Amino acid sequence: MLAVVVAAVAAVLVLRPHRAPPSAAGPAPISHGYTAAAHPAGFPDAATTGVPAGMTLKNVPGQVSSGRGWHYDSRGWVEVDGNGAVLSGLYIHCNLNIAASYVTIKDVRVVTSGPSSFGISLRRTTGVTIENSTISGVNATNGRVANAIDDIYGNSRGMVIKDNNIADWRTAVQVSSGLVTGNYIHDPGYRAGDHVNGIYDTGSAQPLTISGNTIFNSMSQTDAITLEPSRPGRAVANKTIEYNLLAGGGYAIYGGGTKNNSTSHIVIKDNSFSRLYYHQGGKYGPVAYFDANGQGNVWAGNIWCGSAQSRSVRSASIRDGTGRADKVLLAALGGEVRTGQVNRGG
Repeated sequence: MLAVVVAAVAAVLVLRPHRAPPSAAGPAPISHGYTAAAHPAGFPDAATTGVPAGMTLKNVPGQVSSGRGWHYDSRGWVEVDGNGAVLSGLYIHCNLNIAASYVTIKDVRVVTSGPSSFGISLRRTTGVTIENSTISGVNATNGRVANAIDDIYGNSRGMVIKDNNIADWRTAVQVSSGLVTGNYIHDPGYRAGDHVNGIYDTGSAQPLTISGNTIFNSMSQTDAITLEPSRPGRAVANKTIEYNLLAGGGYAIYGGGTKNNSTSHIVIKDNSFSRLYYHQGGKYGPVAYFDANGQGNVWAGNIWCGSAQSRSVRSASIRDGTGRADKVLLAALGGEVRTGQVNRGG
């Protein structure tokens, strides 16, 4: 039986307006309608992520169409094809495609949309850093971006994705390795038929750390974070999910154990689950398909956060990989620890 120590965290309800976009020639700025959110201090938000407020950006291709290691392609995207390229201070209203290594994207705004659209795409790269950038769709409906940041083939290495502000997405970040940290991922978009994912790992044994992000999925389906193998019988291993603020989706986290896949060294610890949208964190619970018996798997120190008035406790649904039903209660009653039987995730 899995025991979890839980403490209640109180937070103040505050209104978090979207940061005014930096000035630039180009598409009209987008806006978002935010709701009051239990958002504890110290987690990423609009004030601490994305392009710094007041920074003037150059429109691509209107004001600048090329630089060292990159150029605007007349077919409708920006191509980065030079190793070591640095793109900074740009406003790009099309796909930014990275096909080179040791590239840095910093202080860049990318706005694009379409049924199968990409904001920033990576193709067989090594050592790419995407930081302090703002990536979004045009709006949260038919103008949403399909994949805001996407490792297309799932084989890029050494990626660092940090301190970005990402909105209007079907999938905000799709990667299988590297470091995803300090990002504010919020306000998903939706077209009919979409499955909405905050951070999506398609399943591998490559090391991936997801740390210190705010991920809010207001939809009642899919996730804030998913470890989801792309095909049955594939091992999922070496993933760390820690110190994140998570809310929404069907479950806030899918732990990798779907489709009879084996999991090992999946560490999910010290995350804060918010009741911003649903009393159980996600519509059905905070986590599903986490195998508590897998080698090196850890579930520890995960807590509820939000209003101190929220005292009732619901179960987290966890599939333990054995068919045995156990239930872990993440308790918010004065730090009281409760354990019981775990429901099979769905």
